[in-house]
Amino acid sequence: MISERELWACANQVLNHHGPDADRFIEERMRALTEAGDEAGLKAWLAIADRVDQLRNLQAPGEQRH
Repeated sequence: MISERELWACANQVLNHHGPDADRFIEERMRALTEAGDEAGLKAWLAIADRVDQLRNLQAPGEQRH
């Protein structure tokens, strides 16, 4: 099982690395895990996606991630 800290770190990394394409990256990853029947992996990526959304909501309007 992935810790809370690891989930947040993954979400932050996804945003930093993929920026505006983060949603597409997450969707592709979750599709591949679904096709592979990896329920644990899918559950982890659903949690990461939720944290990505939360991190986006913490940003001030117009702020760019680095």
